[in-house]
Amino acid sequence: MLPLREHRPHGTKVSTEDIQFEIEFFRGVVRRDPQCIEALQLLGDAYTKTGQWRAGLKIDERLAKLCPDSPIVFYNLACSYSLLKHADEALAALDRAIRLGYDDGEWLSQDPDLTNLRGVPQFQEICQKLQKP
Repeated sequence: MLPLREHRPHGTKVSTEDIQFEIEFFRGVVRRDPQCIEALQLLGDAYTKTGQWRAGLKIDERLAKLCPDSPIVFYNLACSYSLLKHADEALAALDRAIRLGYDDGEWLSQDPDLTNLRGVPQFQEICQKLQKP
């Protein structure tokens, strides 16, 4: 299995043609191999970049079942929940990502996908714990 890629925030600029090609290509790969981790992650990223957050969430939920020990998968799942304004689910996924080893407090505190959590005290506590001295 290839290593999982780092999360790309939904603000990453990619042409509409390129992203549509990615979506169609990775949909095809996933149809042929429903457990292809890298294709699922890239498809989820493409959905998120195009604002198809519900489709991205479905992919992230599949990845969480396939990769229950991956901090990046649970971080991305937290982002998907946050984008859909499901704060409790986002915080639970984020907590699991951290328990699994996610430790990039600097990115966490500025990730635009987590904007919906900024005012939640539990999120602020998480950010403070991950800040490096």
